[in-house]
Amino acid sequence: MKFWKYLRSSKGLAFGWLTTAAFVCFGGGWLDDLKSPLAAGFFGLWLLPAILGAAFSVVRQADALAHRLGEPLGTLVLTISVTGMEVSMLSAVMLTGREEPTLARDTMFAVVMLVLGALVGTALLLGAWRHRQQDFNLEGANAYLSLILPLSLFGLVMPNFTVTTEGPTFSKNQAVVLSVLCIGIYAVFLSIQTLRHREFFAQPEEGDAGEETGHGPLWLHFVLLLVSLAPVVILSEELAHVLDFGIHTLHLPSALAGVVVAGLILAPEGLSSIRAACKNQLQRSINLLLGSVLATISLTIPAVLLIGVVCGRRVDLGLDPQEAIMLAVALAISLMTFGRGRTNLLQGAVHLLVFIVWFALIFEG
Repeated sequence: MKFWKYLRSSKGLAFGWLTTAAFVCFGGGWLDDLKSPLAAGFFGLWLLPAILGAAFSVVRQADALAHRLGEPLGTLVLTISVTGMEVSMLSAVMLTGREEPTLARDTMFAVVMLVLGALVGTALLLGAWRHRQQDFNLEGANAYLSLILPLSLFGLVMPNFTVTTEGPTFSKNQAVVLSVLCIGIYAVFLSIQTLRHREFFAQPEEGDAGEETGHGPLWLHFVLLLVSLAPVVILSEELAHVLDFGIHTLHLPSALAGVVVAGLILAPEGLSSIRAACKNQLQRSINLLLGSVLATISLTIPAVLLIGVVCGRRVDLGLDPQEAIMLAVALAISLMTFGRGRTNLLQGAVHLLVFIVWFALIFEG
């Protein structure tokens, strides 16, 4: 009974499942022969809220588990859930429609820039507006950044300088080595975060008490997490047809597809991080935001490389020079922002400035 009670309480999830049923039954006829931009816009406006509704449900259940399990394990569950959505959506989009070698790269880069620019900037700005200055655990933030910096450069810049294969790609051997290293170092980080140094990722001074979101048994929230994730995966494949048609028909920048996918992935987690900062729980906000970037680099890169090897799809990972400069700027600003254990209004504004410049360059690069 509790399962159906929780399921009925989520209107967004219900809409997601109704949309999933409709597209599973009729989506082939609707999308396989798209010819009108108006029809593509209609289906896009239908699919986007359906995916978002299910995605918010994923985060709601993960957030309930976070409250039950405590920090930092709870935040880790939320981060892994969102990364699972990212990998699922990327897999669906990569294997649907035209082959887009740069889609995975564009999406991962968009995740990094949206988090380190828009979401970090908004969280710091609104948190400082309400609380003037906010404290966080310096060791925890540095632990994230010490991995984000080298892994993002290895994964998104180094392919431009390898000579084994043509273009900004890795050879199979290089892909295997990088994948093993990414997963291995992330496993080391998890042992630090959850076992040896949990205190690095706890709020140095307790902020406002978070609202309790989960009252059901743990198994129920795990089941609902999976039930919520399924529409995200299924509908992402349908959205891929719409994105593919729209970008090529309207002659939009190809990187925009990555921004759309990244925005869908990050929307619920971004909202959670901003709410945490407004409640003076900046460490939880940092754990969510920097954790999502680290998980994207550490887990999504191996996943897309594996898809490329197994399915014979070309995967371009190296960024263009302009994008590489923006990545370096975002990383440098983040190192300075999270280098002294306290944030204020100015730092939030600087991160938003970096985001605005990056987004403008997508259209007028």
